[in-house]
Parts: sequence; structure tokens; C-alpha cells
Amino acid sequence: MPDLFQDDFFADEPPLKASPGQTLPEPVAEPELQTRKPRRGDIALAPQAMQYAQLASQLPANLHMGASTWSYPGWEGLVWDGAYSKDVLARKGLSAYHQHPLLRTICVDRTFWRPLTTSQYAAFAAQVDEDFRFVVKCPAGVTDAQVRTEEGKPREDNPAFLDPRLAVEHFVQPTLEGLGSRLAVLVFQLSPLPWGLLSRPGLVFGKLGLMLAAVRQALAEHPQVVVAVELRDPELLGPALVDTLKAHGATFCLGLHGKMPPIEEQLPILRALWPGPLVCRWNLNRSFGAYGYADAQKKHEPFCEIRSEDQHTRQWLARTVKGITGAGQPAFVTISNDAEGCAPRSIALLAQAIADLPAAR
Repeated sequence: MPDLFQDDFFADEPPLKASPGQTLPEPVAEPELQTRKPRRGDIALAPQAMQYAQLASQLPANLHMGASTWSYPGWEGLVWDGAYSKDVLARKGLSAYHQHPLLRTICVDRTFWRPLTTSQYAAFAAQVDEDFRFVVKCPAGVTDAQVRTEEGKPREDNPAFLDPRLAVEHFVQPTLEGLGSRLAVLVFQLSPLPWGLLSRPGLVFGKLGLMLAAVRQALAEHPQVVVAVELRDPELLGPALVDTLKAHGATFCLGLHGKMPPIEEQLPILRALWPGPLVCRWNLNRSFGAYGYADAQKKHEPFCEIRSEDQHTRQWLARTVKGITGAGQPAFVTISNDAEGCAPRSIALLAQAIADLPAAR
């Protein structure tokens, strides 16, 4: 492990603390989106985006950065060559997005709300080149312990929570078949747990282990696919989490938002799992609190500029990326508009911060 990674990130870190029903719907094809005909037929990359080509050449080859979803009209001039509706961008935007020098991955978040079909994934894959990679979230029907109302309020226990069969059949298999070699990371984001489960971490990690075992078996011929677990309960950070992830060849996804500790307090988990890849999702600026997504959206729309700059997180993340990639491990970092106001601009700032750091010794 290079000195930069070891000394800069993990020196003097506090030791890890000990850890104190619904049937998933069948995937359905989405209705045809109503769109207007784009200018000149297909969406093209904004010419201004090529100013980042030289910066991209200075980044580690094993680093993939990108946004969380892509259908934002406010990225006109940053990613898109003109004005397009959200519907047009949702259908065709990846064909331009993937040509941006800094955007080498995308997090498909919409799968959290309902499963997608193999053909839907294949349509995404057809818009990008061989070097592009996808990060995909598992449906909440598997990773949420509660069935929720349309407003997100808990309604009842979810009997399908961490169900191995559903995780494989409704998530792993369709993503593999549809995305093929472009699939990089499967993210299992556990929604906030009710106290009845949070007070019984052994039960949670037992169920998680069974699901991860089934997922790894389904990926037996695809060892390059990273399996990452993201949490929403800091109480679960500890040795039991590390042991469960290690036992099943999974890693920890850094989830950067107000519900979890800041990045530097999550890094001990990565140290305990070392060596391994980096998966990071920078979802929400901590200034908005644990549940401030609506406030962030209101402040940041139309998502075309930095309005909530977070230099602290950026610098920690840059050093983390530099150290891990410098040690030969891959890194997949996705950033939401809710992090600072505009994902493409945040990615450019992060890329510059990474490039400005000295090489790992």
C-alpha cells in the first residue's frame, strides 16, 4: 500500500466500534416517453465539454467518475449541445453524456424505485462505448426493511427484505444480461432500519450475508463486477459489517450525505477491507441535514452551477481516490446535483483536485 494512502488517510484513525412484507413487483416495460424531436436528430455533446480532455488525460486510468442519472436540461452547454426536454434526455442523453472526457460512469438510480427489464438495460448499453461503466442500485423492494407509502412513510414490514432469490432474479440477472461487460458495480443501499432491526444487528448481518452469498454465486463468471453495500444507519459501522462484507467478497460504498458520518469517519471501514476497490456515492451536501433532499433541489435547480460548495468533502475524496487508484485498485465515484448544485461541475472540480495531488509514493 503506498505511503500516501496509508499515512494520509488512515494514520491515527479511531478503532472500529462494535455494533451495539412485500413481494417485489415484476419488472415492467416503461411506457413510451412523450418527446419532441431533438435538434439535428440526435443529442450531441456540448463543444465546451472538450476543454476537459487534457484534464481527463491526467487522471488515473482505473478511475471512473460520473453523475447520478442524466436527464437534466440544465446541463445545456455543459454536457448537451442544446435545449432538450427531460424525456428526450432520459431516452437519448447517454449517447452524448458518455462522450464527455470526465464522465466515464453513471449511477442508474431509477432502479431503486422499481426493477428494470433486460431490454431497458440493453438500451442504455447500446448508447455508450466499451470503456464506459454502469453503477446500478438494487430495487428498494429488496433493500428496504419496510413497505412505504407514496410519501415515503413506513407502512408495514417488508417480508422480502434482503431476499436472496429476488435480489438475483430481479436485479443481478437483468443487469448482467442487459449491460454485459459495461456493468461495473451493483449497489445494495439499505434504507434506514426500524428500531426493531437496528437493535438486532446480528439478524441484519445474517440476512445480508445470505443475500450476498447468493449474489456472488450468480456473479461466479463475472468476478470483475463489484458488489457494494451502502448504509443509512451509522450504528451499523463496525467489525460485524466488515466481517460480513469480507466473507462474501463485497465492499463498502461510501455514502456521502447528512444521514451518515463525514467521509473521514467512514474511511476506517475501507482500511479494514483493504485491499479493495473504491465505490463512492456523493449524494447530498451535509449542510442540508439528513433529510434535506427537497431543500437541496429547491436551492440547486436548474442544476447548472455550484451553489453549495463543499471543499472539505472534495479534498478528502480526492486524496482517497488518489491513494486507492495509485495502489492499483479501481475507483467508481458518482456525484449528485444535490452535492454542490451541478454534478458535471463538481466532477470537474474533483478531477482537478485529484490531478493536483502528488503521485503516491
